Amino acid sequence: MAQRAVASVNTAAIERNTALMAQAAGGATVCAVVKADGYGHGMMQAARAALAGGAEWLAVATAAEAADLREAGIGEPVLVMGAMTDEEAAMAVEARADLVAWTAEFIDLVESLGGAPIHVKLDSGMGRLGTRSEDEATSLAERVAASGASRLAGLMTHFATADEAGDDFFGEQLSCFRAWAQPLSDRYPEALVHAANSAAVLREPAAAFDMVRPGVALYGMDPFGEDAGARGLEPALGLSSWVGAAKRCEPGESVGYGRAFVAREPTVIATVPIGYGDGWRRALGNRSEVIVAGERRPVVGMVSMDNLAVDLGAGTRVSVGEPVDLLGGGGPQPVTAEEVAGELGTINYEVTCALTSRVARAYHRDGERVPA
Repeated sequence: MAQRAVASVNTAAIERNTALMAQAAGGATVCAVVKADGYGHGMMQAARAALAGGAEWLAVATAAEAADLREAGIGEPVLVMGAMTDEEAAMAVEARADLVAWTAEFIDLVESLGGAPIHVKLDSGMGRLGTRSEDEATSLAERVAASGASRLAGLMTHFATADEAGDDFFGEQLSCFRAWAQPLSDRYPEALVHAANSAAVLREPAAAFDMVRPGVALYGMDPFGEDAGARGLEPALGLSSWVGAAKRCEPGESVGYGRAFVAREPTVIATVPIGYGDGWRRALGNRSEVIVAGERRPVVGMVSMDNLAVDLGAGTRVSVGEPVDLLGGGGPQPVTAEEVAGELGTINYEVTCALTSRVARAYHRDGERVPA
């Protein structure tokens, strides 16, 4: 390998996942969420693949992300969903992005910058961005609609528990948002009504409204943290490294910091050059598996900044240079982001988002290499 660790991304899988979400959305416009470097997959490549798969909008968290998309020549509508400083707002307006507003002060700022398409956000229960007051949200929407500079482009909210199947709060949020948005939509039909993330799209057709905002599902990860394949989703990212060293380990000998692994019987330990400096979490030591030569083998000792150790067994024939799959790996039991997330007590999003720039990205379409 030319690199110590490589994330291999299948853009065709992102296309197919996007098409699947479009089908599930029942005709609603798809706004593909490509923030955080496309959840670790590469923002530009993910954006182009999602657009090829049927998305008509893109969503990001920051003004800089919107500016980067424009610099790359992407002309489709881009929605910046996050809070912004004055300087970031100016950058977003310059990038011809749609902005999200929930205060009169921000609308004033956008007006002073020459105006922009604005999506008014009601906080129906997430408790983060947006106004909790339906009256205030209505007043803001009316104000934007009457503006000579800006345009009321959307009415939106975000679900807190869509990924918790059977949860009652999701229905409460949906009812709250619908009751607020419907009268405004009747008055301002040009404003897109949107609320659904990946989980909501798959869970409740009534949440689709005019536009949906899938993220994690586009990358082939299950928004419910279970089995992506059972929902027809294809994981787009595989992560691999290689055996950098292999040595005998006798009973009583240890591996890694803190001697967290001490051999009870003779074995061979492989040192693999990837660690938490690459985004592969320290806590995965002594509790996860990787695939070496088609066989699952345990990670032993603590994952360090630059390396992890794998117990190959005493009878191994694996030698230096053998590929090691940390995500994917093919065969009957590939390692999934859901599995790794379960070992860490987190969500699959975090597994891929955590991969640092030290991990090279390589792109292909069903095995045929494409430029990065």
